[in-house]
Amino acid sequence: MENAIPLTTDKQSPRSARPSRGERWVTAGLILLAVIPVLAGAVRVGQLTVAADATPITPQNERFFASPLPVILHIIGASGYALLGAFQFAPTFRLRHPRWHRRTGWLLVPCGLAASLTGLWMAHFYPWPADDGYILYVMRLFFGLLMTLALVLAVVAVLRRKFVPHGAWMVRAYAIGMGAGTQVLTQIVWVLLVGTSGELARNVVMGSGWVINLLIAEWVIYRRLTRPQRKNARAVSQS
Repeated sequence: MENAIPLTTDKQSPRSARPSRGERWVTAGLILLAVIPVLAGAVRVGQLTVAADATPITPQNERFFASPLPVILHIIGASGYALLGAFQFAPTFRLRHPRWHRRTGWLLVPCGLAASLTGLWMAHFYPWPADDGYILYVMRLFFGLLMTLALVLAVVAVLRRKFVPHGAWMVRAYAIGMGAGTQVLTQIVWVLLVGTSGELARNVVMGSGWVINLLIAEWVIYRRLTRPQRKNARAVSQS
C-alpha cells in the first residue's frame, strides 16, 4: 500500500537491509502454513471446473456443486491473500521493495475481501455439513465480519497516511485469513490428544485456530509498537 506500512520507526538503509534468520523463518513458516489449504483449495477448484463431470457428488461436497461460484472465488481470494501476505509482513522485504509492497497491497485487499465476504455468504447460505452447528455458524460470521472490518479500517488508515494503525489492522486481518492453516494444526493436535470427532471437536478445532492466530497477531503488534521504547530504555541503561 502507500510507501511503507511500518509498525516500527527503526531507520535503516534499504540497500544495506538484510533479513534476519528469524524473519526468514517467519516468512517460510507463513508460506508453509498456507500450503495445505491452498493445495486443498486447488483440488476443489479442479473438481468443480475441469473434473466436474467425473467427480462424484457426496453429502460433503454437494453444496459446492449446487453453487460453485462462491467457493471458487473464496479459494482464489484466500490463496492469493495467504501467499502474497507472507511477504507483506516481512519488514526487511518491505524496506527493500517499497514499490512492490504498495502495488501488492492494493491486490492483497481485494483478495482478502473476496475471501471474507464469500466466506460469510457460504456460512449463511450453504447447507451445514455434518458436525457443524450454531456455535460454528456464529464463529464464522464473527471472524468473517471482523476480517472484513479490519481490511476496511486498514484501507482507511493508509489513505489517511496513518501507517502504524494500517499495519496493525492488516496484521489482524491476515491472522484471521490464515485461520484455515492453523486449523489444520489444531485438528492434528485434537486427533492425537482426544481422538474423537463430532460437533464439539469441530467447534474447538475451528475456534482455536482463529483465536490462536489473533493472539499471536496482538503479540506481534505489541512487540513492534513497543520496540523503540525498549531500545531507548536499553540505550539509557547502558549510557
